[in-house]
Amino acid sequence: MNKKQKNVLIRIIISTLLTIILSLIKTSEYLKFLFIIPYLLIGYDILKKAFKGILNRQVFDENFLMAVATIGAIILGEYTEGVAVMLFYQIGELFQSYAVGKSRRNISELMDIRPDYANIEKDGKLEKVDPDEIEIGTVITVQPGEKIPIDGIIVNGSSSLNTSALTGESVPVDAAEGNEVISGSINMTSPLKIQTTKEFGDSTVSKILDLVENASSKKSRSENFISKFAKYYTPAVCLSALFLAILPPIAFLIFGNSPEWNIWIYRALTFLVISCPCALVISIPLGFFAGIGGASKEGILVKGSNYLETLANTKYVVFDKTGTMTMGVFEVSGIHHTELEQEKILEFAAHAESFSTHPISKSLKKAYGKEIDNKRVSDIEEISGEGVLAKVDGINVTIGNSKLMKRFGIKYHDCHCVGTIVHMAIDGQYSGHILISDIIKPNAKEAIAKLKNIGIKKTVMLTGDGKKTADSVAAELSIDEVYSELLPAGKVELVEKLLSQKAQKETLAFVGDGINDAPVLSRADIGIAMGALGSDAAIEAADIVLMDDSPLKISKAIKIARKCMRIIYENIYFAIGIKIICLALGAAGIANMWLAIFADVGVMVLAVLNAIRTLFVKNL
Repeated sequence: MNKKQKNVLIRIIISTLLTIILSLIKTSEYLKFLFIIPYLLIGYDILKKAFKGILNRQVFDENFLMAVATIGAIILGEYTEGVAVMLFYQIGELFQSYAVGKSRRNISELMDIRPDYANIEKDGKLEKVDPDEIEIGTVITVQPGEKIPIDGIIVNGSSSLNTSALTGESVPVDAAEGNEVISGSINMTSPLKIQTTKEFGDSTVSKILDLVENASSKKSRSENFISKFAKYYTPAVCLSALFLAILPPIAFLIFGNSPEWNIWIYRALTFLVISCPCALVISIPLGFFAGIGGASKEGILVKGSNYLETLANTKYVVFDKTGTMTMGVFEVSGIHHTELEQEKILEFAAHAESFSTHPISKSLKKAYGKEIDNKRVSDIEEISGEGVLAKVDGINVTIGNSKLMKRFGIKYHDCHCVGTIVHMAIDGQYSGHILISDIIKPNAKEAIAKLKNIGIKKTVMLTGDGKKTADSVAAELSIDEVYSELLPAGKVELVEKLLSQKAQKETLAFVGDGINDAPVLSRADIGIAMGALGSDAAIEAADIVLMDDSPLKISKAIKIARKCMRIIYENIYFAIGIKIICLALGAAGIANMWLAIFADVGVMVLAVLNAIRTLFVKNL
């Protein structure tokens, strides 16, 4: 509990004691004004806000309703009820403040990844400097227990890293010389020297913090509805209360009866207290805020409550294959239909692909196992989605998939094995193909099964790989549909086609590794980037970012969104339903101020309690 909350609690306790004492003492009519003391003690800040609202021409809010209702009750001589309404309202506000603080702490824990300093070695001593001052290429030292402040590559040392603040997973990750590391991770065991590859403002930790800080600015349809609802609702109930206070007494006067002004004004004031939309105005944003906070603790970053609402309606999930459903760790598993030595084939392949960062290129370099001499390579031309043309030692090398072979009229041999086939031609003559195999993620099949268990209608996989490889992976994972040999533009076209097939209220989510899938992530109803540690493209293009590479997090994210929306709608129906019933009872004179207090504060407390449930997502 913070200082402000403690101050409010003290005021509540003192005002409650004073009110009880004054109620127990048989106070004369002339001394009942003493109730003003606990009233002002507990309600001065509400009265102040109401007065400021009037001055700023923003009259109709809950502070105005509370001020009018309680001052009116005191003028009518209902001192105890006037104080009680303000007292219980403040109790509800305190409860709401505590609930928001609790959900904010979940996000604050994520914000703790922000580094305070970076260590630079000067004259044999470590000097702490502001991370913003570190330039690209600077070597920094990270001691055990310290956060890695900026993305970089380890140039000396090995250690275990705690990435739980980013991924939600507590299992340490081993890192050694040559490995890339990301900011926000905590060095656990040994000192590391890291050469920075980015400036602090462009590093992973800065992008994540910016994402989380701006999440609240993207409102859901439900939140926008409540904002518009309150804008028109509050003036409407104020006018209704005014009519309730004036019209019936005037009607009684016209027909020659006693107007009974006190009774009707009391009913109007009760009507005002009941009508206060606190439960809706507070619990709906709180529910979304808590949902985003609970998700972030699980390593699921949601860019705004609008995306949480969209995710809850997901019925179609489309996957990229490489790096999403498979490990993205390619290994050369065979070389076929070649008359050259295998080492020579790998030498040509590794050099021709030497300037590419594609996983397949990396696997070729790894299989070659020797240092690449870039001076031997010239005239490099990359054909998107097909392969590479290059000269190695002046010899023309054509390396890529079957489309590249067809483009240049080169007859090639198909492979009977399942995997990625890299065909190669030297000086225009076919020289064989290299079989590269990817590994399916251990929990990918379970992830697909869980998606189907939560009601996903269709799972689809898109890949640039050959049909045989794609069909094999899809069959093993029980994916409903698979489309292979796709260029990036082809993936967008297929997503467009799937979007046209679904119902209007259904959502299509695309899940990719975020590096090459930015166009598709942007086009889908909801873009989910998985395994996005260190991927700028993922954080920029996706609506939801899963910080580790476990496909199991996809169903968890959907379940969090659905739980959040279920609780939001429970609060909307409950709050509006109780309001309507109590407003009718208040207008009829059946409900008094005490029932009004329940209709306002009681419903708000219950709605807030219900909203807090969105924080608890660990076992979903």
